[in-house]
Amino acid sequence: MEALRIMIDEHQSLAAILHAIRLMLRDIGSGTLQPDMGLLRAMVHYLDAYPEKRHHPKEDQFIFALLKQRTAEGAEAVARLEEEHTHGNDRVKALEVAVQNYADGAPGGFQGFVDAFEAFAAFYRDHMMREEREILPLVHKHFTAEDWAIANAGFAGSVDPMTGTRTPAEPEDFARIFSRLVAAAPEPIGLGAGPYKEG
Repeated sequence: MEALRIMIDEHQSLAAILHAIRLMLRDIGSGTLQPDMGLLRAMVHYLDAYPEKRHHPKEDQFIFALLKQRTAEGAEAVARLEEEHTHGNDRVKALEVAVQNYADGAPGGFQGFVDAFEAFAAFYRDHMMREEREILPLVHKHFTAEDWAIANAGFAGSVDPMTGTRTPAEPEDFARIFSRLVAAAPEPIGLGAGPYKEG
């Protein structure tokens, strides 16, 4: 069941980034925090690079595909989640456009980014809850020992970025990215060592 532990850990990491952005936007909106556009863009990049490019493909291959081989139970829920995965790039693109408009000083740019972020966060909150409440019980119910071995092996090479582990072939060091985001984020969200710097 290591695969499911990693999957849930990754959900928690994503939720932490979403929570941090929400708090920052709240404080920027109230005038108590100066915007760090580099940090906001880096956080949006993380939301693209980690869940969309790394997390969702594992769920598709090592959870959904194996479950469909064992049972038709939950087929509609699985199909909906898979469909949502296929449109992940569209959601991230909308967020990237919104943060860039804000950075460029476009009229209404801040509120546009807030709205795009809240739509993105609401989607992910619902998406992750449905995975955990609807799909994981079916995995526990229907996976065989062979399925668990495949899923565990598939998830083992890709660990939650908070743990500081990555595979040698992984093009981005998500542990380093996450650590830099936390370091740059203002207190009490992060360590307050900002502004965020590339590199």
